[in-house]
Amino acid sequence: MMEEKRKIVFYDGDCGFCNRSVAVVMKYDREEAIHFAPIQSAFTQKMFAEMKLPQPDLSTFYFYEDGKMYEKSKAAFRVAKYFGIPRNLVRVFLIVPRPIRDWVYDQVAKRRQRLSKGFCVMPTPEQRQRFIA
Repeated sequence: MMEEKRKIVFYDGDCGFCNRSVAVVMKYDREEAIHFAPIQSAFTQKMFAEMKLPQPDLSTFYFYEDGKMYEKSKAAFRVAKYFGIPRNLVRVFLIVPRPIRDWVYDQVAKRRQRLSKGFCVMPTPEQRQRFIA
């Protein structure tokens, strides 16, 4: 698979909170190594099918890295390692057991539409190259 070397965040393209999250990742990804694909895209559907994964859930944040797909809190912490200090120090919360981290994640995900309405990522021409349709 040609995408194996890419690092890709999969997000709900219609969600303001999710779009804000993409903007944060673009801002703090110090290596500009991470690409982005809306869950609703044909690319995402094809990739999940090729990996024999269930259909992606719009309320879930996914991160593809080194041939593996991560989701929810695990995905967020994997992304955070690309941020510089002090933002990547959030990874200290990996000591919290995953079921608890994912429960907190699910609580935020349930409310994501109310947390941030109507935000759309407006990438610069350079940043557009990091988006996969």
